[in-house]
Amino acid sequence: MKRSGPLYTLLGGLLLALFMLSLNATTGEGNTSYGKDSPGAASPAAPSAKPTKSTPAPSESPSKSASKRPAGKSEYAGRTADDAAAVSVSIRDDKAIAYYCNGRDAESWLKGDVKDDGTMRLTGKNGAKLDATLADNAVRGTVEINKQPRDFTAARAKKPSGLYRATTEVRGAEIDGGWIVLPDGRQVGILKEDGTPKPAPRLDPETGAVPYDGGELTARPVVP
Repeated sequence: MKRSGPLYTLLGGLLLALFMLSLNATTGEGNTSYGKDSPGAASPAAPSAKPTKSTPAPSESPSKSASKRPAGKSEYAGRTADDAAAVSVSIRDDKAIAYYCNGRDAESWLKGDVKDDGTMRLTGKNGAKLDATLADNAVRGTVEINKQPRDFTAARAKKPSGLYRATTEVRGAEIDGGWIVLPDGRQVGILKEDGTPKPAPRLDPETGAVPYDGGELTARPVVP
């Protein structure tokens, strides 16, 4: 019985060693069968990308203001603010011709350029001038004849309204006539014979025919 003591001690040591080996296996200590790059392993988080600043789209340059001047040919006819005379303006692209007429003894032909913004400064003989602006289908401004300025408004005119002129020679006399046909059908005109003015006979706007001295003249629309 005395000899069994060392045997029990050795057996206890073996059992303790077996227990320790079993404990290491269950707690996962020691080498593992999966490396850091093995399938299913979580990859290290990639560094977050810095937010990129969005570059604002270059603003469009402001477009040029649209021209108030109509393309092609347009006609305007009206009267002065004091109702003393009629004024007609014929525009073709950037050129303009105007006619001032009181229907008795005063008239003037004026011409000049029309700017993109619709403003115009027209000039004629003996210091005649017209300063106006084209806007909202009308020409508004001031016309100065014989140093007498008058405000006027000439509305957009449709055929047969508008500006007409006849120049010819009859029996050796120089004939020069101008007519303004207003939108309401009224006519204002002067006919000069060798420079002497008198009220113009009525013209037929459809044909341009004007009775004169037993025959007839032909008046035509004015084109700048």
